[in-house]
Amino acid sequence: MKEQGLAVVLITLMGVFIGGCDSNKVSESSKSEPTATEEAAPSAEGSDEAHMEMAQTASEPMALSVSEEVGGAGHNNEGVTHYQQSHWDVAQEHFQKAIAENAKLPEAHYNLALTLDKLGNHSEATTHFKTALELGSDNPAIKDSGILQAHVGG
Repeated sequence: MKEQGLAVVLITLMGVFIGGCDSNKVSESSKSEPTATEEAAPSAEGSDEAHMEMAQTASEPMALSVSEEVGGAGHNNEGVTHYQQSHWDVAQEHFQKAIAENAKLPEAHYNLALTLDKLGNHSEATTHFKTALELGSDNPAIKDSGILQAHVGG
């Protein structure tokens, strides 16, 4: 009896390897209950559009958080949260407040520039990208940023 069970398992595994491992073709009886993480995550169902959207999101420039001990950090980091949620106007206000508290905070200038770019204000974005680069030339996330380089021509 054990040999028959083993044979069924081997045949099933061979079918998976020969037929390819397509997670969308798993039978309903072999699916496990989703975990809390899987329930919270939206299902892409293998669509090309979902994969392209994820790739675009991954290549989007990220707003930069700073340590809470730094002046202007509260507004900067709140702005990052709103930036990640595409709340451009609210993010802009927070980054401007961070700069008002600490004009030498390169991350706030960089983040404001990203936000201004999203809002279509490219000339002001360029100004803040230049300031971010001057103040944060030792920060690879700033100096190596593709969007910054595209604006400042470096």
